[in-house]
Amino acid sequence: MKTEGYPQQQYAVPTKRYCQTLDLREDPELIATYRKLHSEEHIWKEIVAGIREVGILEMEIYLLGTRLFMIVETPLDFDWDSAMARMATLPRQSEWEALTAKYQVADPSAGSAEKWRLMERIFHLYK
Repeated sequence: MKTEGYPQQQYAVPTKRYCQTLDLREDPELIATYRKLHSEEHIWKEIVAGIREVGILEMEIYLLGTRLFMIVETPLDFDWDSAMARMATLPRQSEWEALTAKYQVADPSAGSAEKWRLMERIFHLYK
C-alpha cells in the first residue's frame, strides 16, 4: 500500500473528474487475476487506445478488498454518455467486457458504462 500518496498529472486545459465504483467477486484468486489483467504489462493496448480515443485524459482504478474505485479525468467539454456509447463500439471493447465480467459482481452482458456506477460527490474541501 502506498502511504505517501500518488502524484497527479497536470493538464494544459481545465478538467473535470468522474468517480465510479464496482465490486469484484469475493475470491482471492479471481481478484489476483483481475489485478494482473489491469497491470501495465497485461492490459490490452486496444483498450488503453480506446480510452484515450474517446477523450479520457486519465483513468485510475483503486482496490480495497472487493471494492473497486475508478477516477476518470476529462476535459470540461467531455460528454460522458456519448463517449461511453462510442467506447462500446471500439475494437476489442466487447471482448474485454466479456473477459472482465467473470470477475465482477455485475450483469455479464452489461457494458462498462452500465457496470461501473457513477458516484455522487458529497464533500469537497472548498477554498
